[in-house]
Amino acid sequence: MALLLLFARLDFLQCKHTTRHNHRRDEKDRVTILSGTEHGIALGTPIGLSVPNEDQRPHDYSETDLYPRPSHADWTYLQKYGLKASSGGGRASARETIGRVAAGAIAEHYLRLALGVEIVAFVSSVGKVAMKFVEELEDERPHGTEFYELLNTVSRETVDADETRCPVKESADRMRERILEAKSNQDSIGGTVTCVIRNVPSGLGEPCFDKLEALLAHAMLSIPATKGFEIGSGFNGTKIPGHLHNDPYFRKPDGSLGTITNNSGGIQGGISNGEHIYFRVAFKPPATISLSQQTVTYAGDQGTLAARGRHDPCVVPRAVPIVEAMTSLVIMDAFLLQQQRKAAAALIPPTIAIHPSLRGVVPDGK
Repeated sequence: MALLLLFARLDFLQCKHTTRHNHRRDEKDRVTILSGTEHGIALGTPIGLSVPNEDQRPHDYSETDLYPRPSHADWTYLQKYGLKASSGGGRASARETIGRVAAGAIAEHYLRLALGVEIVAFVSSVGKVAMKFVEELEDERPHGTEFYELLNTVSRETVDADETRCPVKESADRMRERILEAKSNQDSIGGTVTCVIRNVPSGLGEPCFDKLEALLAHAMLSIPATKGFEIGSGFNGTKIPGHLHNDPYFRKPDGSLGTITNNSGGIQGGISNGEHIYFRVAFKPPATISLSQQTVTYAGDQGTLAARGRHDPCVVPRAVPIVEAMTSLVIMDAFLLQQQRKAAAALIPPTIAIHPSLRGVVPDGK
């Protein structure tokens, strides 16, 4: 099953790499599995994959022998290692994310089978063109009813129905126009990706330094070109008073507690509470553009850099499966750690008395 999912998920990534307006390279993303599976079953040993980088043109990067590309990692890698990749960005290139998506596919497959977890990401803004819930407050609420309905219903099928990866047609059409405008100007534009995780069990995440939102932020900001992260109400939550921001509890039909609102984004105290987890990730405009830029050489001499090659005017639609993959890895790690804790606790003899107040139980007569 893991093998079948692996192929399916990488086919999904291949589809995202070949959008008409957004990606100018012809990568097939053909996968060869080298180890770790037999007869379609994972063996429990490391799964080795090979994905050829077929559509590469090293000569497109000859100018980088003279110039550190503005806002690229050429100069910082040189400062750190004394060396830099002579073609492309090396480990700073987004092509390294193919391994993340492959690993995330296996984690996501398990989460869906074992827990029914659903992870869906979509483009929520490109430049200043945004779905209306992104920046606007509704009745002094961080997000309106339409936004929460979208989190409940959005699927990968609706996201992939448009090449912008935006599930709302009116917004998608405007985003497409903005991307094409950047392309025609030999420039680039950034944007944001929103992600929702549904059916997450409560209790995932650790206190203090490994809070679940901290782990998600770490994972998202490790993706190339990311510049920001917000979860739940995010920055909009700073604009409203506490009595509107708090999430009151109610009793669910199964006897557990849920929250009426979800400004917390499904995480409180760094631990999942069973509600949808949702967050937004900001991506900068791609640094490599065809527009000539005044800069200096490695020697400090003034010059003009006009990058050649095939440059994406916007990477945000292509980032959607990477955000989903990194989310899967974080939730999988947190779930395994919680299962380990439960297994260890189950070994303690039941004779140890624990005060009812520690378990959230009101003593009789109170």
